[in-house]
Amino acid sequence: MADCCENKSCAIDVLRVRQSSTLKVVLCINVVMFLVEIVAGIMSGSTALLSDSLDNLGDAITYGLSLYAIASAPRSKAKIALFKGILILIAGLFVFSQVVYRIIVPIVPIYETMGLISLLALLANGTCLALLWKRHEEDINMSSVWECSRNDVASNISVFVAAGGVWLTHSGWPDILVGLLLALLFLKSSVKVIRGAVSELRNL
Repeated sequence: MADCCENKSCAIDVLRVRQSSTLKVVLCINVVMFLVEIVAGIMSGSTALLSDSLDNLGDAITYGLSLYAIASAPRSKAKIALFKGILILIAGLFVFSQVVYRIIVPIVPIYETMGLISLLALLANGTCLALLWKRHEEDINMSSVWECSRNDVASNISVFVAAGGVWLTHSGWPDILVGLLLALLFLKSSVKVIRGAVSELRNL
């Protein structure tokens, strides 16, 4: 009988175990950061921070779906990636709605809370991105997960910049502008993930 490590099924099993372990870690990190950021976002009155927290919630959901997708057939993985792209699209539309709301009902957020929490989130999501980098080219599932994590890092940096802008200007406009940029980033990313998933489905 051939050695297990010499056949394709064994290699696939090893790959699934590696992917599952990575996704479980980033899932836990995103759930914790969602709880931290949503409380901080409400307390500070920051649209950017609140939007970032909901992005973490969306990512936690997509990571949970990705855990399911690991053991799925290629077509199922592509469908799940498509669903994740739709979730990113919804997140972008939600952030855009928050921007409109803050223009109508302006507020000056607490920049100290924004800055501190954004740095904490950057550390957490930077860890996630580093873990996912090793797996992001393995299949469409892990590629879409990495896309979500990259967006998180960009969001965290943007929130920190917004905090500095609020501190300098003593107004909520930097928070609003960063929220608008985040919305555009999410919408662009959603198009990329959806196109990739649709292309994958067509080729199967």
